[in-house]
Amino acid sequence: MKLNRENKLLIGLCTAAAILIAKLFSIQILEDKYKLSAENNTMVYATIYPTRGIIHDRNGNILVGNKVAYDLMVTPKEVEPFDTLALCEVLDITPEFVKEKMDEFYRNRRRIGYQSVVMMKQIPPETFMKFAEVAYKFPGFRGQARSIREYPFNAGGNLLGYVSEVNANYIENHPGEYKAGDYAGMTGIEAAREKELRGEKGYNIWLRNSRNRIESRYKDGEMDKEAVPGDDITTTIDAELQRYGQMLMANKVGSLVAIEPSTGEILTLVSSPGIDVDQLANIGQHYAEISNDPYKPMFNRAVQASYPPGSVFKLVNGLIGLQEEVFTPETQYPCNMGYHFGRNKLGCHAHKSPLTFEESIMMSCNAYYCYVLRNLLENPKYDSIDEAMDKWNEYVKSFGFGQKLGSDFPSELGGNIPDSKYYNRVYRKGGWKATTVISLSIGQGEIGCTPLHLANLCATVANRGFYYTPHIIKDSDNVTIDQKYKEKNYTMVDTAHFHKVIGGMYKAVNSGYGSGGTASVAAVEGLDICGKTGTAQNPHGNDHSVFICFAPKDNPKIAVAAYVENGGFGATWAAPIASLLTEKYLNGEISKDRKALEERMLSGNLLDRVRVRR
Repeated sequence: MKLNRENKLLIGLCTAAAILIAKLFSIQILEDKYKLSAENNTMVYATIYPTRGIIHDRNGNILVGNKVAYDLMVTPKEVEPFDTLALCEVLDITPEFVKEKMDEFYRNRRRIGYQSVVMMKQIPPETFMKFAEVAYKFPGFRGQARSIREYPFNAGGNLLGYVSEVNANYIENHPGEYKAGDYAGMTGIEAAREKELRGEKGYNIWLRNSRNRIESRYKDGEMDKEAVPGDDITTTIDAELQRYGQMLMANKVGSLVAIEPSTGEILTLVSSPGIDVDQLANIGQHYAEISNDPYKPMFNRAVQASYPPGSVFKLVNGLIGLQEEVFTPETQYPCNMGYHFGRNKLGCHAHKSPLTFEESIMMSCNAYYCYVLRNLLENPKYDSIDEAMDKWNEYVKSFGFGQKLGSDFPSELGGNIPDSKYYNRVYRKGGWKATTVISLSIGQGEIGCTPLHLANLCATVANRGFYYTPHIIKDSDNVTIDQKYKEKNYTMVDTAHFHKVIGGMYKAVNSGYGSGGTASVAAVEGLDICGKTGTAQNPHGNDHSVFICFAPKDNPKIAVAAYVENGGFGATWAAPIASLLTEKYLNGEISKDRKALEERMLSGNLLDRVRVRR
């Protein structure tokens, strides 16, 4: 049926009427919204800041909690003449401070308008209560409650991180999430889990009268919004073990990392020198002091420092060699105080010769691994040294080296593992050979890794060939960790080869003094500790002391990496520190016969050995 002109007109009028009715209905239903907007100039929004989520250790201990503090807010247009000295006495401030602030507010009065601005931050409750009793004498001044961080345990300053007021750049990088005066996590767990921890702000709406005085709640508070507290977080950290690790590393530069091999959960993450939690609580007061400290306590060496791994890397080269079948566990190689090639020599310490594979680990023979690496790079199954080098690179990266492990800890460094492209760029293609890069055999040269990489290597060996991505947050009621932290990451080396490596690590620790084992100092009766020493060469002073270990040998509960800058031999500082941490975790206390060793580690001061810019 064709529509005539009248029908079309009628349909148009009905449509218009329907639209108009719908619009009127919408306006009626949304009356509060429009009214709220219209009355905006007569309203005062008082922000309610949420309590930040609590951070627990794996055993339920509170690592980071909250306490109440107050900001003193001023609405300049509501301020009347007041007794400056009386205000100063109550708040323990100077008249000069008050004058400076009030002059600043006056200069910016047009921009401020009827807004409330902060005059003082984080006033302790006992001080604020004194003000509250006489607040009626100071029109335009009011308090605003805030929660600030407190630290019941002196443990984990670097890994916990700090909270501070956001700046303009932070606000710009998080559009719509923050405004001036808000606080956010800036480093560590506080930054990594900011979204869960911060909660959601609320507000109360107040009405002004014709004289611009606040007189009542808008709609009796119906339009107010409650603040939503932040989610609590449970970490994988053992607070007592973390604190003990910090004590062992006191007055030393380096890191101490412990992982639970069966889960990848990080038990300790010590960076030394580190930030004391008392400094975290008042970061604004201490920031300049921390920043100017020549030992860089804010620099988290556990995940941000790139070190040569030293002799602990022999385990990786040995496993690759076994997988590639360039030698067998029974293969013996000689050592005449080192590996000789042409007129050159890569030195080694005095020990028996020749050695089997397990003995080479036990005695940490450099020459043995020079033979292994050379056999790998000159393997006839590959068409060129370039191909062999890239295959070696692939193997090494399967252990997690040369890349970020993917932990949930911020600012993790990936380290470096060279490949053929690198050496072709440095020496030109065809201009290098196995002996050119022979230092890779003992974890030197162009290899760079973090202490977290080394702890992960130890966990991988403990697991006989796989690792869980190290992580620092546990599943809890409010927080679910990524599935990747529950998945096994397998190396390219068969499980069967790891048993020989573990045998060598066991002998290094438990063969007794005089046996040639490099880590006898780490032995603890009944714990079956397996370990490998490392001495990382350092052209800028004393060599670095390195040690990795796990225990028990079967069904391991803990894997540890200790890295002590300028500490010398691995057995001198790193091995005792790592073994004490292991003993503390598994036994709960240090045995009487190791108390003297513990005291030496606790009291040792190596800071003067470290070259710093002062």
